[in-house]
Amino acid sequence: MVTPQNLIKQAYAAFNARDISTVLATLHPQVRWSKAWEGDYATGHNEVREYWQRQWQELDPHVEPTSIRERADGRLEVAVQQLVKDKQGKVLFEGLVKHLYTLRDGLLQQMDIEQV
Repeated sequence: MVTPQNLIKQAYAAFNARDISTVLATLHPQVRWSKAWEGDYATGHNEVREYWQRQWQELDPHVEPTSIRERADGRLEVAVQQLVKDKQGKVLFEGLVKHLYTLRDGLLQQMDIEQV
């Protein structure tokens, strides 16, 4: 059985490798994914795939989880070192953020972003 921590590490590694299929395998079919650069949520695998493909045309994000802990409400809090560049290499954002995950059926069901 995959632990939630390993599931999250797998998702981040696949995201950084731009391996959409592997990332989607870690997400619940009814996933709600925060669209950080656009607002609102992408819902379901197709919307998440389209959101990332659109973002990757303009941005080059890299995210490294630095710690994972369970909150009292059961969500997993992932401290993330995030670096986002445009396609010309200009840094648009560099710093820590918190990603909050709700799990359902052993998969990532919702991701929210919290500023540090």
